[in-house]
Amino acid sequence: MSMGSAEVSGIHVVTGALGYSGKYIAKLLIETGVKVKTITNSPNRPNPFGDAIEVCPFNFDKPELLIETLSGADCLYNTYWVRFNHKLFQHADAVENTLILFDAAKKAGVKRIVHVSITNPKEDSPLEYFSGKARLERALIESGMSYAILRPTVLFGTEDILINNIAWSLRTFPVFGIFGDGSYKLQPIYVNDLAELAVDMGKLKENIIIDAIGPETFTFRELVETIGEIIGKPRPIVPISDELGYYLSRFMQFITGDILITREEIDGLKGNLLYVRSQPTGQTSLTNWLKEHASTVGVKYTSELARRVKRTISYS
Repeated sequence: MSMGSAEVSGIHVVTGALGYSGKYIAKLLIETGVKVKTITNSPNRPNPFGDAIEVCPFNFDKPELLIETLSGADCLYNTYWVRFNHKLFQHADAVENTLILFDAAKKAGVKRIVHVSITNPKEDSPLEYFSGKARLERALIESGMSYAILRPTVLFGTEDILINNIAWSLRTFPVFGIFGDGSYKLQPIYVNDLAELAVDMGKLKENIIIDAIGPETFTFRELVETIGEIIGKPRPIVPISDELGYYLSRFMQFITGDILITREEIDGLKGNLLYVRSQPTGQTSLTNWLKEHASTVGVKYTSELARRVKRTISYS
């Protein structure tokens, strides 16, 4: 997937390297032998890299310390975000914190930012996830800093939530409900492919925006059918209304202690916002990956809220 011949050198800062996508970016950077730092809200989470990475807090409330952490960095890889609004975290706060991060990076003299966004961002979107991402893209573009903006759809990998929990539901229940006819599309990208793309983009100087999508496009119905067939749990698929699906997901909160899906996420799916007409940038097929992990994917439920609340446990 290499996009250029330049070598990685200098100091590189990755947000959330003790979490999900940031961990894969940090791993690739460490393998090149450069100095790597991570800034995180969870400095006490298990560190798979040991002394190979310097762990620093975000310090959004102390920008001078954040500037100090970023000082001298050649590239900042930003994966920081929140999936949905909750009493403990809000999209609006994530936007403001990221603006503080961008400002600190500029003041610290960071040479380049590789920023993970989302497909189809739009500032006037009624969905905060997409409007917030669009606002941040504009802020980064207007900052005058060198940038690469990556727009992934759904990530998959060992620590994934969506694919894992679809598989968990198929293993747990006799039927699977989908919103409407399930014809809305997704283009999942393997988390390590996204990491490779991010590191490649960190080598460059020119400003670029890339749709980071995998080689396969599924309708949501096809995605559920594919997962069910591969893990040996094909289930009848039952179309349900958005309203019923949302209230069923609320009921599931009592079982899982987690938020399965929000109204905004339903609207984003059905609005085909996780689909673009671009050439794939990822090479790893979800179908092949599922075949390799059929015995483990979905065996346990993966909780988004647990990751946000229990900040001393590993994502794995």
